[in-house]
Amino acid sequence: MKVRDVMTNMALRCRPEANLGLATELMWKGDCGFLPVVDHEQRVVGVVTDRDICIALGTRGVPAGDVRVAEVMSREVCFCSPGDDIHAALQTMRRGRVHRLPVLTDAGKLAGVISIDDILLRTNLLSSNETPEISSKEIIETAQAIDMQHLPQIGRKQRFIA
Repeated sequence: MKVRDVMTNMALRCRPEANLGLATELMWKGDCGFLPVVDHEQRVVGVVTDRDICIALGTRGVPAGDVRVAEVMSREVCFCSPGDDIHAALQTMRRGRVHRLPVLTDAGKLAGVISIDDILLRTNLLSSNETPEISSKEIIETAQAIDMQHLPQIGRKQRFIA
C-alpha cells in the first residue's frame, strides 16, 4: 500500500504570515489539528498544530490576531512522498514522533497530508484467511513511539504541593 492510497488529497494549508486566528478557524472548519504552512509556490516551509496555537496563546497573553503562524510553526518538517510505502510513512512518524505528515511532491510542493488516523480508518479489515498489508502491531507500536514522552512515570511517587 502506498501513501497516495491513504492520504488526504485536498489538505488545508496556511501561509506563514497568516495569524493564529485564521489558522484556528481553518482547523475548526476542517475538523483537523494540523496545517502545513506553505509559501507562494505551495512549497511546505513548516507546520502548525492546534497544540502549537494553544501553547502560544496561553503563554503570550495576546489575541490570536496578533500572532503570526511563522512565530510558532515548526520549521523542521517530517514528510513523505505519495509513492512511499505506508510502512516507510509509519517509520517516519515513529522517528519524528508525529501523528501527521505532509505529503510532498519531488518539488517540495504539498500533495496532501497523511495521519495515523488516516491509516487506521482506511486500512481494510480483511477476513481471517487474508494477510493485512499493515499489522495492528505496527500501528500500535507507532502510536506508542509517538506518545511515549507523554506517558506518566508509573511506580514513582509524585509529590504535589497544595
